[in-house]
Amino acid sequence: ETLYFEVENSFHKSRLDDYLFDRIPNLSRMYLRYVIGEEKCQVNGTVQNTGYRVSKNDFIEIEVNLSPQVSSEPENIPLNIIFEDSELIVINKPAGMLAHPTRGVRDGTLLNALHFYLNFNDDGSRKSDNFIRVGLAHRLDKQTSGLMLCSHFQRKLVEKKYFAVVDGIVEKDFGTITAPIARNGEGRFWHISDEGKFAESNYWVIERKTDSTLLQLEPVTGRTNQLRLHCAHLGHTIIGDDIYKGREFSRLCLHAYKL
Repeated sequence: ETLYFEVENSFHKSRLDDYLFDRIPNLSRMYLRYVIGEEKCQVNGTVQNTGYRVSKNDFIEIEVNLSPQVSSEPENIPLNIIFEDSELIVINKPAGMLAHPTRGVRDGTLLNALHFYLNFNDDGSRKSDNFIRVGLAHRLDKQTSGLMLCSHFQRKLVEKKYFAVVDGIVEKDFGTITAPIARNGEGRFWHISDEGKFAESNYWVIERKTDSTLLQLEPVTGRTNQLRLHCAHLGHTIIGDDIYKGREFSRLCLHAYKL
């Protein structure tokens, strides 16, 4: 359903995600940030990010799923916890697991597992009366394995590095890929387009095999499917990437190894 809002004076200079969370309280802040990140929210006809500061009389249009099932129900799913303290938690997400529920998949995700881990004991009893809802600070594709963190991304304090096995032999030892990314006409997938948003990735060759190359990748910007698209644009699609016509493999050979 598409919702429309005109910003009131009392919300002048508020963050876009804060404003929407106040106006649509039955939806989680995490879900609203996801919708904004998927470019389903426009301010005065232009797609904006979560940190955009709204002004009085701004006209906001957002497409959301108002079904209560978009929230994640706690599920007792084992987690590979790399680090945890009172303010953040780092998880090693396996390939094949969604980070958060979608309209079509509402269970078995990392958020389902986190909501159980933070609120329930193994026997199903509650840890406390206060229910902790965790929001993911960034995303990984379902097929991508690796580290996920729940803090600090808004302040740009985090460096992210990936390993990828790509098809063919990458000749240059290192380089930068600059290619804008946009949705395709149907809105389901992303592609390289002059009409898209600026996107930049760095790469370094770690090892060359007979018919493949192990790369270290660093996304300078954070567009959807950026590393997968940029490798394909370079002429060396990530092995196992069934969306961008990579060589068939049992999984996507992309792993977030460093935060």
